[in-house]
Amino acid sequence: MKVAYIFATSGHTASYKLGKMILPQLEAGTHGVQVVGMMFFDDNNYVLRRGDPIGERLARVAQEQGILLMMCDQCALERGLATGDVGSCQVQDTVEGVQVGCFPDLYGALASNMPDQVITL
Repeated sequence: MKVAYIFATSGHTASYKLGKMILPQLEAGTHGVQVVGMMFFDDNNYVLRRGDPIGERLARVAQEQGILLMMCDQCALERGLATGDVGSCQVQDTVEGVQVGCFPDLYGALASNMPDQVITL
C-alpha cells in the first residue's frame, strides 16, 4: 500500500510524530507501507531547514526511497524558507530535494505515483 502524509496540525507534529515514530521506521525498513509523499504546513516546515537533524535524515531517506517532500508555498514564504511570490516561489535554506507548492502542485507531483491513502497528522 502507498501512503502520503500531510503534516498540518500546529505544534510539533513533524518533529515528534515524524522524528520519533515515522522516520525511524522508514530508516529501519519497518514502516510497513510505501511512503510516496509528505506535505508540510505551518511550523512543520521548520524540520526541512538545512542543518535540521530530522530534516537531514528525512532528505536522505526520501532520496533513497523516492519520497516527495513538499512545503506549502505560503507557509514557506512566511517562514523564510522560500523566496518569490505565491505560485512562483523557490525553496531557500532547506534540505536537499524539497519542493514548494500548493495542492495542485502536490497532485501533479504525485500523479505518476498516487497514494492509496492520505494521512493527515
